[in-house]
Amino acid sequence: MPETVKQRPKYLNLVEIRLPLPGVTSIMHRISGGVLFLTLPILVYLFQLSLGTPQEFETLKAIVGNPIAKLILLALMWGFIHHFCMGIRILLIDVHHCVELQAARQSAMVVLCVSIPVTLILAVKLW
Repeated sequence: MPETVKQRPKYLNLVEIRLPLPGVTSIMHRISGGVLFLTLPILVYLFQLSLGTPQEFETLKAIVGNPIAKLILLALMWGFIHHFCMGIRILLIDVHHCVELQAARQSAMVVLCVSIPVTLILAVKLW
């Protein structure tokens, strides 16, 4: 009886794999959703401070006035905007729009071309 050789799984180096743009934006969508979910208690706490007494509002201003906190909030703002835009793209794909390869690449590029400038505009307004 001839022995069959088992095919071992191929080692995939995740650093060397070149994903297409729709794949990258999809991974960014999942990461942004996870980060937004994990930081939700902090954001709710900041929201609570904004609605509280004047002393609590001063505490909020002190927290948000820190440059590191501003950068973190800016990253969360970009994550929210990207997650929102990518969610619209996924809804369009669910109703069979932009499912062809070229259209999928263009819609992924649109997500980036919308989310980054909108974040920059809001950052300039809010900084």
